[in-house]
Amino acid sequence: MEHPESDTRTLERGLAQYVRAVASAVGVPVESTTVEISDTATAYLGLPRRWLDRPDHDVMLVWSERRGWSLAVETEPTAAPEVIAHHGGEDLVPTPAVVARFVADAAAGQHLGPANPVAVTTATRTSLTRQLRPYLGSEPESPA
Repeated sequence: MEHPESDTRTLERGLAQYVRAVASAVGVPVESTTVEISDTATAYLGLPRRWLDRPDHDVMLVWSERRGWSLAVETEPTAAPEVIAHHGGEDLVPTPAVVARFVADAAAGQHLGPANPVAVTTATRTSLTRQLRPYLGSEPESPA
């Protein structure tokens, strides 16, 4: 049986590569992304655009292993971001092209999904890691 830490590292590397692919599709530099694996796996992409109805706020594309992709704006530095669009569906790992289309559609005023989504999945870390494996490509495994 493989040690759980190895799975966590694989999940983190897979998510990081997936987020890089999404960033490329959306036109976001890698430096504007973060990935975190803690009690919840999450990702953040700072978008280089403003939202028409919130021109003074930063826009971000965020991902959670429980809710998938959402667009949000930062309202106050100490307040939680306000979700303005959510990518519906049960697929936690849609292709980067699908995520880019979601961002473009939302920017054009076609908000997808509820603004305050409930958890879309009960995927296990193992199944999530499996979904992210294709994004690892030929990247060598790090020693355990």
